[in-house]
Amino acid sequence: MKTIPMNLLKWCLIVTILISTPVYSNECVILLHGLARSDRSMETLSLALEKTGYHTVNMSYASTKHNIEKLAQDTVVKALSTCPKNAKIHFVTHSMGGILVRQYLSTNTVKNLGRVVMLGPPNKGSQIVDKLGNMPGFELINGPAGMQLGTGTQSVPSSLGAVDFELGVIAGTRSFNPLLSSMMPKPNDGKVSVESSKIEGMADHISLPATHTFMMKSKTVISQIIHFLKYGAFETANLFLQKDKDIT
Repeated sequence: MKTIPMNLLKWCLIVTILISTPVYSNECVILLHGLARSDRSMETLSLALEKTGYHTVNMSYASTKHNIEKLAQDTVVKALSTCPKNAKIHFVTHSMGGILVRQYLSTNTVKNLGRVVMLGPPNKGSQIVDKLGNMPGFELINGPAGMQLGTGTQSVPSSLGAVDFELGVIAGTRSFNPLLSSMMPKPNDGKVSVESSKIEGMADHISLPATHTFMMKSKTVISQIIHFLKYGAFETANLFLQKDKDIT
């Protein structure tokens, strides 16, 4: 019985992997965390996107040190410089990270812009900032950018207007904090209401039983992110079949 050369086996294995695994290496996904968080909060999502085949840039930025305008310009420019040349550019953001993208795209153009997915974005501002912003220590903890996330005249999200890029929004409907939840319309995720997450011009919107703090780690949320990046819409046909035990 003839034996198959080892080199041939290796090549067969490589070909099998290439055929069975979609490759999106010419597509760069920039991840932007939320206020008072870090890139560590997005690591699970980053690994899932890399496993799918995307090139990922998981950015960390000093979210409590500067205003939204400076954070947007500095952070997005740095992230774009890390993506492969001529790659299609996607963004996946959590909370205030989505506002940075809106701010940047309001004054800049991204070559080869693909799709954007926002998780729990305060697109219409947050009532929590309205009610707690004047309390001692709030600005110290949340910084200049945090003070710009309300719904009043100083609100950056409210001033940016409709989006003109392909955007999918995932809102959460669970909360760990009943006190904070009581400060805003229901349903909400404990920080942002479902209504506040919506924005004129978005391509799709979905609400999932997830909390603001941990939605980016949910398997169901991650699968919806990947589906939107691929197809420009969320997968709703079989949503009722998905178990929500991993959603927190």
